[in-house]
Amino acid sequence: MVTGIKETAHAVEAAALMRLLPARPRLLALGEPTHGEDALLDLRNELFRQLVEQEGYRTIAIESDCLMGLVVDDYVTSGTGTLDEVMERGISHGWGTSAANRELVRWMRAHNDGRPASERLRFAGFDGPLEITGAASPRQALTALHGYLSARVDADLLPCTAETLDRLLGADDRWSDPAAMRDPAQSVGQSAEAGRLRLLADDLEALLEEQAPHLIRATSRDDWDRARLYGRTATGLLQYHYWMADASPARLTRLVGVRDRMMAHNLLAVATRGPALVHGHNSHLQREKSTMRMGGKPLEWWGAGALVSGRLDEEYAFVATALGTIRHQGVDTPPPDTVEGLLYTVPENRCVIDARRLATALGDTRPAPRVSPWFGYAPLNPAHLADSDGILFVKDVTRD
Repeated sequence: MVTGIKETAHAVEAAALMRLLPARPRLLALGEPTHGEDALLDLRNELFRQLVEQEGYRTIAIESDCLMGLVVDDYVTSGTGTLDEVMERGISHGWGTSAANRELVRWMRAHNDGRPASERLRFAGFDGPLEITGAASPRQALTALHGYLSARVDADLLPCTAETLDRLLGADDRWSDPAAMRDPAQSVGQSAEAGRLRLLADDLEALLEEQAPHLIRATSRDDWDRARLYGRTATGLLQYHYWMADASPARLTRLVGVRDRMMAHNLLAVATRGPALVHGHNSHLQREKSTMRMGGKPLEWWGAGALVSGRLDEEYAFVATALGTIRHQGVDTPPPDTVEGLLYTVPENRCVIDARRLATALGDTRPAPRVSPWFGYAPLNPAHLADSDGILFVKDVTRD
């Protein structure tokens, strides 16, 4: 059944992905069903190099802290810092230790060396400053935005002073306390100070937009874009903290929704630079609703991919990665009645599948959902095959 709907290669080529699409997308989103496997990140790196060399892509955005990502972008574009420092400070979730991520950053810096600004590759994190254990203080984003504005606009236009922000923010560990994820009463997100900060963040963002012509001339479009990143990160974090402090049944759904909305806004900003490869979990990048269980409850929300796809239409493409085995994590040969089991019959270890043609070929045959024996791996949802532009299938994921 898979014959005729796959583009196979020992080393999967970007050209095989592009043949599935009506035109070169502004954002080509490559999902993964699990995190932390360098074999998948090596494949991502390979595809990005080909997209740069063959398709004119200039940016990669990964599921990492958007503010930390500025450290990586400064390094790959201008050589600021050292590779060791950048891997420690520039990639969140503990993924700076990944050899594949290190190789990506090293290669981007080497590629950019000696090239004019218009030809340099760019790096972006598209996640918020969030971890599963909690959220960062909004201090970095708020003070950076205020600092950018206060140096360039009349003081009378600013809604507050830097000292007022500092007083309202208080100690950063009040915001990042892991206990707040489990107990809303431990969060400061609905305090009087946090409410005041939300209003100030809105006013600072509004001033940034109102003064855009002057600010772009006085600095640069890149500097203004960075200030916009600070603004939307500050407002997003304050909204996230607000829902951290909420005790209603909507709390967890709103938290995951705010996070993906922050991701979507960051991806739309990346899209303004030109074509970019986006890499993150399938659940964040897919077009259909995302689902998971958290705190013993089922959650449903629209992920970043769904939100961005609604804005960019065909300029957004999503290719899901599916896996056969991850034996070192207990994920063995897939049952034959699952999508992964069907794809596992393909002789190549890696291939590109036309998802919509596969869904058509299956017709009324409904593959069974694969049950993951490991919490860190999320199989494909067979009911949503046609919502992907393609499937990148990796038969066996191994560790060297």
